[in-house]
Amino acid sequence: NYNALVIGTQTWLAENLKTTKYSNGDDIGTTSPATLDISGEATPKYWWNVNNFAGNKDIYGLFYTWYAASDSRNICPTGYHVPTDAEWETLKTFLGGQDAAGSKLKEVGTDHWSPPNSDATNETGFTATGGGYRNFNGSFVSMGVSSPYWSSSDNAPLGWGQDLYYNTTTLVRLGFDKPDGCVVRCIKSSR
Repeated sequence: NYNALVIGTQTWLAENLKTTKYSNGDDIGTTSPATLDISGEATPKYWWNVNNFAGNKDIYGLFYTWYAASDSRNICPTGYHVPTDAEWETLKTFLGGQDAAGSKLKEVGTDHWSPPNSDATNETGFTATGGGYRNFNGSFVSMGVSSPYWSSSDNAPLGWGQDLYYNTTTLVRLGFDKPDGCVVRCIKSSR
């Protein structure tokens, strides 16, 4: 169960995804160990704990590969989906564009972000936290520094995403390696 929030014309979940199953009940795999290098896998579909610590799940959600995030079985709750690149861009535009959107989405303070994070207002209630990401080689990096979010959109050979940082006001559109582990924030599907 997740709370939802309305930002402009969109309804988003109020927290990052924490599931280990697709919406049809199938398990999403994980690796053992969590630091396993998966660079040789063609389409890895995995989840991991943020920074390889189970206690982070309630704060940061879980990391997923782009392949898991974009799987047709849908990792989001019923009625929601992983946002497309266009849906992220709609959010960004509503919040004043790339240079202003980040501040309005980030949690205030330095409990879950590295200092200074002084630009954060969280005026949307999105409460983005700086969990970093999992590199496909098995390393967990950028804890407190960034918060990369997947979109379901392909940018072959990369997957489109958006990233927030501890020291800027921006929400930046980037292509990430598809086997990397990033967080997911679901958006409500239209009827």
